[in-house]
Amino acid sequence: MSLYDIIIKPILSEKSYAGIEGKKYAFKVLPSANKLQIKAAVETAFGVKVAKVNTVSVKGKRKRQGKTQGYTSDWKKAYVQLTADSKSIEFFDSLK
Repeated sequence: MSLYDIIIKPILSEKSYAGIEGKKYAFKVLPSANKLQIKAAVETAFGVKVAKVNTVSVKGKRKRQGKTQGYTSDWKKAYVQLTADSKSIEFFDSLK
């Protein structure tokens, strides 16, 4: 598994938009990835310095369709805080 496989996609929500001003970004990541791997992946992919990584394991939601029911997949979310002297991630700059 390479570092580029760890980050699946950015999370674009109201809460993540509020964190962009303070250089705090949210990503969907591999459930098996730990904080050190996530930090290395973000630093490599975007060329920034990461100060802190917080992770959240998100349980799948219950879904129904007629009589059949099931759950969506469990996934992992990572909140990444950049250092004060680090540049911002260019992808998120247009969302401010």
